[in-house]
Amino acid sequence: MCAASIALRSLIRAPVVAHNAHAHARTLARHVTHAARAMSNASASVTSHTHASLIQGASRGIGLELTRQLLERDGELFSGRAAGGVVIATCRDPENAVELNALRAAHGDRLRVLRVDVTDLTSIEAAAKVVENDIGRLDFLANVSAVLTGPNGMRPETSILRTEAEHMMLAYQTNAVGPTMMMRYCAPLMLKTATANANEGGNGGVPVIANWSARVSSIGDNALGGWHSYRASKTALNQLTRNAAIEFARKKQPIIAMCVHPGTVDTKLSEPFKKNVPADKLFTTEYAARKLLEVIGAATMEKSSGNLFDYAGEQISW
Repeated sequence: MCAASIALRSLIRAPVVAHNAHAHARTLARHVTHAARAMSNASASVTSHTHASLIQGASRGIGLELTRQLLERDGELFSGRAAGGVVIATCRDPENAVELNALRAAHGDRLRVLRVDVTDLTSIEAAAKVVENDIGRLDFLANVSAVLTGPNGMRPETSILRTEAEHMMLAYQTNAVGPTMMMRYCAPLMLKTATANANEGGNGGVPVIANWSARVSSIGDNALGGWHSYRASKTALNQLTRNAAIEFARKKQPIIAMCVHPGTVDTKLSEPFKKNVPADKLFTTEYAARKLLEVIGAATMEKSSGNLFDYAGEQISW
């Protein structure tokens, strides 16, 4: 292609790129304004000593129960990490999140509810901006939401011959890309929080990112096969979390990035197969959330960051 053609193509493309950038900025501004309005009844600022947790995927299941238990721990400590403070709960449709809104009514401005759809990058970016502007710190990020079954016949595949590109892309977007984008946009504030905690004598502890993985993500533990989309997307999340942990460990004031496996929990996610699970291996959301908070609360840079642990605190091989 001649230089003139390249130049002409660049001139044609430039307005399109500029238009897309402006459109993204306008969309982001609308999301930030909407999210900020949703939090407008809350106090305008939070003291530097207040702990803040963000639960991504909090309208039901383990995410909802994590939110409930964190709110009930007001004033308590676990392994040096304050567990009270402010909880930011996110979901795709806050207006219709009945149980989450009931918690907000009970706990007032200790619970903030924001819209986040992990397949919508703008909603993630907007929520992170609101947390930074209105709360100013973030000590704990839990990426909980996941997809196993979905539209157009999406189910756990028993054969590689039954895989569908559409289903694999949705699993990867929801289970790996979404949590990674949450880390991307929340980590800067968490790194600032780590520095603030260190300046206060370390009383706030080391901030933690906990990504919800699964035992089936383990390549070394895979003896059954199947579940291709879900299994591979969670394996990707493990690798991305490991990479993040290595990067964050190089910071002067690091943060922990780890993966956790909740076990088989009695939620909508497990409905297609829970009838085959022994009763003593099918956990309630209350039990799973409590056990995982214990594991996360005991996390250290040396032992936990960059690794995968189950609900009992046992490390799972990659």
